[in-house]
Amino acid sequence: MTPAPSFWAVLPAAGVGSRMRADRPKQYLELAGRSVIEHTLTAFLEHPGTLGIVVALASDDPWWPQLPLAQDARIRCAEGGAERASSVLSALLLLTAQGVADDAWVLVHDAARPNLQRSDIDHLLASLATDDVGGLLAVPVRDTLKRAGADGRVAATLDRSLVWQAYTPQMFRLGPLSRALADALAAGVAVTDEASAMEWAGLAPRLVEGRPDNLKITRPEDLEWLRRSWQLDALADPGNPTS
Repeated sequence: MTPAPSFWAVLPAAGVGSRMRADRPKQYLELAGRSVIEHTLTAFLEHPGTLGIVVALASDDPWWPQLPLAQDARIRCAEGGAERASSVLSALLLLTAQGVADDAWVLVHDAARPNLQRSDIDHLLASLATDDVGGLLAVPVRDTLKRAGADGRVAATLDRSLVWQAYTPQMFRLGPLSRALADALAAGVAVTDEASAMEWAGLAPRLVEGRPDNLKITRPEDLEWLRRSWQLDALADPGNPTS
């Protein structure tokens, strides 16, 4: 059995999260006594395979320096960009500049996805350890999906057995991912995640089924759902670290 590889983690965290209608970016909102991003970072800081973490931040971010984790020597900061792809590329270029090899594995994870479980990281690492391309956590869709026409009516019903919802972490080699992102940005291609950049480069990332509760906080109701869920978990297990 191939041992799970070590990896670098990258968190793009330069977004403002306007849909949350809050006084700060969503990654700094409070969840179970800490900020969202602190929970997200802890999943990697506690994993034995983590070689280090790069967080891509807005240049004028006033919240990051206030966090206790900002002083952790395992975390490095890169300047984020206007788009996710620019932030991730900035973090990858920092790793390259600091001597990290092109074939090193990188796990890119949403800063506002704080419910990542150790089991999902382990499953992703084990599934892709010998993969030539890399891949991503994803979940098969459960509901019937409709494709809309320009008139707002149903144009077609999609075969849901072929459709997955992309999650993170997304796991690729440093060099190929850096080149794919740089080339896509130079060509003006809109890439919404790392897998789409690799797809644009002509590669086919592997889908690795993950937990559906690896929720990305996008709207206020997402944060409220996580709060309630963690409160229920704490009642069921008082030793739960999210309590």
